[in-house]
Amino acid sequence: MSAKLLIVEDEVVTRQTLARLFQQEGYEVFDAADGKQMEHIMGQQPVDLIIMDVNLPGQSGLELAESLREQKNIGLVFLTGRDSDEDRLLALELGADDYLIKPYNPKELTIRVRNLYRRIEHSQQPTEPKVEGSREFHFNDWVLDCDSRCLYSPAKQMFRLPKSEYRALELFLTQPGKIHDRETLVRKMLDRELRPNDRTVDVAIRRIRRHFESHPETPNLITTIHGEGYRFVGDVRVEISS
Repeated sequence: MSAKLLIVEDEVVTRQTLARLFQQEGYEVFDAADGKQMEHIMGQQPVDLIIMDVNLPGQSGLELAESLREQKNIGLVFLTGRDSDEDRLLALELGADDYLIKPYNPKELTIRVRNLYRRIEHSQQPTEPKVEGSREFHFNDWVLDCDSRCLYSPAKQMFRLPKSEYRALELFLTQPGKIHDRETLVRKMLDRELRPNDRTVDVAIRRIRRHFESHPETPNLITTIHGEGYRFVGDVRVEISS
C-alpha cells in the first residue's frame, strides 16, 4: 500500500509541482491550500505524512502543527521560505520531524520524506516481545503510559507526547542513572544520525522538562552532564496491568 501524503501549500504552482514530484515517487497525494482544507481532507481518510509551508492564509503552519501534534501521530515536514533559527527551532519544539528551506533540491526532499516514512513504518513494528497488559513507568509521582504515549503529572494533568519526546523519555526511564549522549538520543528519537549543529535533542529535552516544571514540587529529573549528554535521576518502577 502506498503512503498517503498531504501537501499544505497556498501557492498553486508550488503545490502542483510537489504533487507531481511525489506522485512520480509512488505516493498517494492530496493537497490543500490552508488549514481548513487540510482538516477536511484528514477527516476523510488517514494521512501518513504532511509537507507544509509556514506562511498560510488563516492559521499559520506553526499553529496548525501545534494542534496537529495534540491529535495525530504522522510525519511532518516543513518546506518554507522562512529560514530564521527562531522559526526552525519553534517548528521542532512543536514536533516537526524536519524543516527544509525553499528553494529546495527535489531529490533531497524526496529522500528525506522517504526516510521519514521508513522511520514511521519501523516505529509501528514491535521491537521486543509483546507483554500482556499495559506497561506504565512510575517515577516521582509521575506516570508514563506506554500504550497512549501520555504523561501524567502528580496532579493528574495529562500531556500527550509527540513520538520523539516519548522515545527519549522512555529511554531515560528504561536506563535511569545512565548518561545518554546526543548521538544515542537522536538515533532513539528519530532513527537517524546526529547532524552538525543539530539541536533536536536539546529542544526535546527542554519540552519534557517544561512538563515536569508544571508541578513545582518535581525535582530536576533530567540533568545535563556537560560535554557528555543527559541523565535521568528519578526513582523508576515499571508496572504491567492486565
